[in-house]
Amino acid sequence: MSRHLISSGSPYEPIIGFSRAVRVGNLISLSGTTAASGGKPVAAGDAAAQTRAILETIADALAQAGASVKHVVRTRIYLADISDFDAVGRVHGEVFGEIRPANTTFQVAAFPNPDWLVEIEADAVIDEGAD
Repeated sequence: MSRHLISSGSPYEPIIGFSRAVRVGNLISLSGTTAASGGKPVAAGDAAAQTRAILETIADALAQAGASVKHVVRTRIYLADISDFDAVGRVHGEVFGEIRPANTTFQVAAFPNPDWLVEIEADAVIDEGAD
């Protein structure tokens, strides 16, 4: 089976040795994604805005892999502060409300950059025989 690597252009990808997403067959795994542009945080202090930016990055990576958010079967949300749960959850629901992937949300001790408030991972499955 071929392996398709998707890059977001993050400066960390070659340093750490990862891809934004990897598609093997009909499975797509998306790395933990933060709200950053060119390695610099965006929407500092606003967890909901960071979540929107993250989900846009994830949607773009899915499109590059031949999928869309409708193919997402699991998300994992990491929060710097669990008190952002409701705000982040509402944005997640704007995108995934009808799709309803399995989800786990929890607080982590820290991110590499203190301006990152949210990180999201996703897994998708493309059913080759369905729309």
